[in-house]
Amino acid sequence: MKIGIMGTGIVGQTIAAKLAQIGHEVMIGTRDTAATLAHSEPDRYGNPPVAVWLQQHPTVQLGAFSQAAAHGQLLINATNGAASLDALHAAGEANLNGKILMDISNALDFSQLPPILFVCNTDSLGEQIQRAFPNLKVVKTLNTVTASLMVDPGQLAGGDHHIFVSGNDPEAKAQVTRYLQDWFGWQHVLDLGDITSARAAEMLMPFWLRVWGALQRPIFNVKVVS
Repeated sequence: MKIGIMGTGIVGQTIAAKLAQIGHEVMIGTRDTAATLAHSEPDRYGNPPVAVWLQQHPTVQLGAFSQAAAHGQLLINATNGAASLDALHAAGEANLNGKILMDISNALDFSQLPPILFVCNTDSLGEQIQRAFPNLKVVKTLNTVTASLMVDPGQLAGGDHHIFVSGNDPEAKAQVTRYLQDWFGWQHVLDLGDITSARAAEMLMPFWLRVWGALQRPIFNVKVVS
C-alpha cells in the first residue's frame, strides 16, 4: 500500500520505518524538504538528522506535505499537534478527500513544562481536523503510547494492553483496527466512539506525562479490565 505520513519527527520516523520494513511504499511529508535535509544536528533526544535517517531507510521517500498526501492511499498525521492543521492545509484538501487519516497527534502546548493541552474538555484536535476537512475520514489512535510501543506493543507485557480508536466512520475505524492488529501486532483495540471521544484519548496525555516522570521511562501503557 502507498502510505503518506505527515511529519518527520521521531513518531513519523518510527511509523515509517516499520511500514517500510513490512513492504509498504512510504513517503514522509515535511513543510520544506530543503530545510529538512539541511539540518545537520541530532534532535534534542539525540536522534540523527532526517538526512542521515533517510540514508538508513533508503526505501522511504521524503516530500512536501502535498506530495506525501497525494502519494498516500492511507494517510497518517504524525506532526506536532500545534502544527497539524497548518500541515494538513498545506497538504491540500484535494489530496485528502475520501482518504482515511490515522491521527496520532496530541494537543500539547510546550510553552511550559510539563506541557498542557491547548484544547480539551469540549473539543479536541481530532475534532478540529475533522471539522476542517469534512471529507477526510479521521480516526484518532496511537496517541496514548510512546513511539516504539506504537509499532511493537509486544515489548510490554507480551502486548496485553490497550490502544484506542475514535472516529465518525465505522468502516474507517474497522479498517484502522485491522491495520493496528495486522501491521503492528495490537491485540486489544477498543473503539471509544465517534470523533468526540478523541477528547478522552487526548486528555490522557497529562496523566501519561506524569507517569513518565514518575517511572523515568516511556515504555508503559494501560489495560482496560471489566
